[in-house]
Amino acid sequence: MYRYLGELLARAAAAAEGGLQRLSGPAALPHSRRLYSSQPPPDAEQPPPQDDPNFFAMVEGFFDRGAKIVEDKLVEDMRTRESDEQKYSRVRGILKIIKPCNHVLSISFPIKRDTGEWEVIEGYRAQHSQHRTPCKGGIRYSMDVCVDEVKALASLMTYKCAVVDVPFGGAKAGVKINPKTYTDSELEKITRRFTIELAKKGFIGPGIDVPAPDMSTGEREMSWIADTFATTMGHMDINAHACVTGKPISQGGIHGRISATGRGVFHGIENFVNEASYMSVLGMTPGFGDKTFVIQGFGNVGMHSMRYLHRYGAKCIGVGEIDGSIWNADGIDPKALEDYKLANGTIVGFPKAQPYDGNILEAECDILIPAAGEKQLTTNNAWKVKARIIAEGANGPTTPEADKIFMERNIMVIPDLYLNAGGVTVSYFEWLKNLNHVSYGRLTFKYERDSNYHLLMSVQESLERKFGKHGGTIPVVPTAEFQARIAGASEKDIVHSGLAYTMERSAKQIMRTGMKYNLGLDLRTAAYVNAIEKVFKVYNEAGLTFT
Repeated sequence: MYRYLGELLARAAAAAEGGLQRLSGPAALPHSRRLYSSQPPPDAEQPPPQDDPNFFAMVEGFFDRGAKIVEDKLVEDMRTRESDEQKYSRVRGILKIIKPCNHVLSISFPIKRDTGEWEVIEGYRAQHSQHRTPCKGGIRYSMDVCVDEVKALASLMTYKCAVVDVPFGGAKAGVKINPKTYTDSELEKITRRFTIELAKKGFIGPGIDVPAPDMSTGEREMSWIADTFATTMGHMDINAHACVTGKPISQGGIHGRISATGRGVFHGIENFVNEASYMSVLGMTPGFGDKTFVIQGFGNVGMHSMRYLHRYGAKCIGVGEIDGSIWNADGIDPKALEDYKLANGTIVGFPKAQPYDGNILEAECDILIPAAGEKQLTTNNAWKVKARIIAEGANGPTTPEADKIFMERNIMVIPDLYLNAGGVTVSYFEWLKNLNHVSYGRLTFKYERDSNYHLLMSVQESLERKFGKHGGTIPVVPTAEFQARIAGASEKDIVHSGLAYTMERSAKQIMRTGMKYNLGLDLRTAAYVNAIEKVFKVYNEAGLTFT
């Protein structure tokens, strides 16, 4: 898949001192690994140090690491008549502009519960950057929601959109509730009132700020949001339903959105697992055929990631949830596990696997997929992780100190700001569909189908003119692959193809950036550098006003 890029990596590794082939040697550390050096695992008799950093500070730290590496190159690429000092001043000034959150809205509002009691609900919406508009980011319902969390997730969204070339700024929202303790009618009240409060302050709209599903929200909540906005603040806007993505199909949603993040995780892993240069560094063979994987979190992302990885030959041997973990060295069938969880509300007790008593993150496997909450991989367990590849399906699952340890141990971390960008990519497709007011493929579906049949008829007639019809007509039988596509691309086909292309192209960009700055296996810094370069270019070429 990446033959050209593999050759490029191989040549760069041979030419550059401390390149990919020497990653395992301590004397030849790539640029990013020289920025820090982690300590060996703590003595078993001593308690491990506390590793619970501020989430927003985590993201800012990763940004600073990337900015430090790319700063000189940004200055070098500036084609102006300014002095070097002025160029450095401009570059550092724009990097300071990119880093903080631009706006944070804090909301409190009352609801009357079905029992007759009154309750005050807290919610937040953070807009990190408007270098591209609208802003984009999910809405989550969780008791862990706080200002710091939404700011961190909003900033991640800015860099995530930049990495996959989706023209949005980053945003995030959260409502501080446990949705399991509310009835459906109460959740609808909360969702609709939160939408009104966002609209009153200008924090939602097709061209301003477009939310999406996140933790504990889905199609139902997005439908409530779209209906509320379209019947109130957006009642005169023909594009009102583009104010939110992740909606049901009947409300302007798009096929493939529910599985988009998990499918993106699969494609992201695929792009690196199939790259021989990276696999040789890890001492692994390319492809999924002999790979085992473990998933922490069997929600939307974990379930669909498991499904696609299983379909393409990888074996899931462990799954962990908050209430327990399961293990089967012979493999766990994703469909059977999904059906069991739907029927029982938990994966615990799944009959085709055994309970796993240890920490699922420390289980023996090739690929570890943390797809639950943030800060799951810390200094407390980073030295015990046995996987060779960590694929971040969740946002922020690895602390900076744990990230250093993985670099020291030569473990490849495929970072969240690339790997779980499938959701926002397909949200972008849905947003475009809503603005165009036509589904993908509708205008060309019949034309493509007819064109394919005419092509087959043309081939048949050409053969018959050349060889005659002595034995009857010459049948032209399409292959199974062509037969499946002969009717033209459906909306789902177009979405899946667009997502696969986006993830492949972005992976190549990250690989090239890593090679350009001699970052080795530090894909996170490569992704941040890639994002910073793109966001910087927008700010620099747009110019700065009112300063």
